[in-house]
Amino acid sequence: QIVEREVKEKEHKENEKDEGKGGFIEKVKDFIHDIGEKIEETIGFGKPTADVTGIHIPKINLEKADIVVDVLVKNPNPIPIPLIDINYLIESDGRKLVSGLIPDAGTIHAHGSETVKIPVTLIYNDIKSTYDDIKPGSIIPYKVKVDLIVDVPILGRLTIPLEKTGEIPIPYKPDIDIEKIQFERFSFEETVAILHLKLENKNDFDLGLNSLDYEVWLSEVSIGGAELQESTKIDKNGISYIKIPITFRPKDFGSALWDMIRGRGTGYTMKGNINADTPFGAMKLPISKEGGTTCLKKNKEDGADDDDDDEVC
Repeated sequence: QIVEREVKEKEHKENEKDEGKGGFIEKVKDFIHDIGEKIEETIGFGKPTADVTGIHIPKINLEKADIVVDVLVKNPNPIPIPLIDINYLIESDGRKLVSGLIPDAGTIHAHGSETVKIPVTLIYNDIKSTYDDIKPGSIIPYKVKVDLIVDVPILGRLTIPLEKTGEIPIPYKPDIDIEKIQFERFSFEETVAILHLKLENKNDFDLGLNSLDYEVWLSEVSIGGAELQESTKIDKNGISYIKIPITFRPKDFGSALWDMIRGRGTGYTMKGNINADTPFGAMKLPISKEGGTTCLKKNKEDGADDDDDDEVC
């Protein structure tokens, strides 16, 4: 019994010793935490805040879209804090379109704010080859996810997650067709003609046409081109008609062009670009038609009647 009592007293003392150790460690932790809070309160350390303030598309064409994500970061601390890394991801319906990492992204000034610009490029061929159901001319939803990793004294390394949603187009070039070439003044020395142009918008968004540049070939002979300022709206999946004046000298192009004008051939090729405003920014889209056929029509002033005989197709 004496031995048993000694063992119990020894175990009790060891338990008290362990509890004392544990209590001491907890007290040290609490003390350090309290000191940290007091230092944070005294010096003014706090967590930075961030927000996606805008998404811009400075350039977009058939090949790619350049996107810039603006992130406003505010630093409430009395010293500058470094932006260690920026992780970004753009997805559509849960499918990754592009992702990346920007290391050493800069420094946020003390008690200041900075707009951090994150440049991202979407390559349309990569997207279309990965996801068959994403078609040219369509508009797809997207979500931008950004993780800002900052290092704040006392608080340590922090990750600030951000998200923003929107829509982006997959542009498609318009279809072009010269429905008719009407000759206003018809001579071997100088011919003035009007090209009756049909433009079909195959996109799910409107095109606000501002200008177009073009070159035209008749019977494989270039009759020239120009840049034309033309304002018209082409509705989404809609058609618009434009009249383009053109002047050329048939005698400079040999017999092939002259034979075509006399009705022995009506083949044409047209290539160029249109500059248009869209809901997603300005776009420069190519236009082209090779091996097309059109109708040639003389003006009444040149002695032609308004009959089908005057029109060669």
